[in-house]
Amino acid sequence: MHVFLAYTPAWIKLMMGDMNIQRPFTAENPHPFAPYVAILARGKTKQRPFTFEEARDSMAMILRGEALPEQIGAYLMLLRLKEETPEEIAGFATGTRDTFPKIEIPPVDLDWSCYAGKRVQLPWFLLSVSALVQSGTKVVMHGAEGHTPGRIYTRDVLARFGLPIAESFEEGAQQVESGFTYLPLEVLNPMLRDLIELKPVLGLRSPVNSFTRLLNPFNAPSVMQGIFHRGFLDIHSGAARILNIPNMAVFRGDGGEIEMRPNKPCPVWTTHADSEPEIETWPATLDDGHAPADSEMNPDRLLDVWEGRDSDVYAREAAISTLAVTIATMQRAENSQAARELAETLWGDRDKTRLF
Repeated sequence: MHVFLAYTPAWIKLMMGDMNIQRPFTAENPHPFAPYVAILARGKTKQRPFTFEEARDSMAMILRGEALPEQIGAYLMLLRLKEETPEEIAGFATGTRDTFPKIEIPPVDLDWSCYAGKRVQLPWFLLSVSALVQSGTKVVMHGAEGHTPGRIYTRDVLARFGLPIAESFEEGAQQVESGFTYLPLEVLNPMLRDLIELKPVLGLRSPVNSFTRLLNPFNAPSVMQGIFHRGFLDIHSGAARILNIPNMAVFRGDGGEIEMRPNKPCPVWTTHADSEPEIETWPATLDDGHAPADSEMNPDRLLDVWEGRDSDVYAREAAISTLAVTIATMQRAENSQAARELAETLWGDRDKTRLF
């Protein structure tokens, strides 16, 4: 049962003035989660960000069901008001990872998060990932869908083409042995899926929309991230350093997904191990500075482009540019030009008869 469905009756009672709900907590004996809300809400002079450990512990408490709905709502919106720090993002991700089942994880190469959905262009990045998988790269995707109307989500496209979608960590581990798996957010943690769906209840996105991108459930040494808001580039780069991710790149991707926009220069923030972020602006490969909107958004066109029946220049450039920045992030090329050349080779050598 979803969070808001489970807790709405209590909220409705409170809103209607029924304040007789019994709570076994007093000022002398507060709820164990109350200090975390207080840290964020003590006023302009006394409030402060969470430390890494506070962020880790508080998120783990929420995901274990140890916080009340009123506390969760206050916590999420207070964080949203002040905006998250790198330490908080890293702590939330680690607290979530603490709830993952302990299974034997196979070696993987690349972690790819898909949480935004596409609304203007189809998810051409799926063709980039397909070329990588065909070249021998083992990729773990994870994401959520349906939280924002009017978008095409990765899971739905994968299901349309009969591609692997795991129903458990164990199944994901088996699937990625063949090169690819997709883990829905509810598989990572059901409560997270409930929290991300609170956007229409709270009216705003929450930190869940940010830190889920860094969950890296199978400990891949390379992590790709796409975001929508420029202000999160340094935050996510900082969190990657705290989490000791060997290779991570974040950039402002199309619609917030990990997809280069070939018609615009794109600053990419890359971190390797615990080094300072390197910022490289990748040039546009198309002259037109305005991305053409896809009026139909028909996922079948992905196959048409992959198989060569559709020669859409924007689609091809989006796929190859995204592939190139991923190759560079994984340190499989000496520089961006060499990464572009390798990306074009992988694209040209792809097996057009199958995806992934």
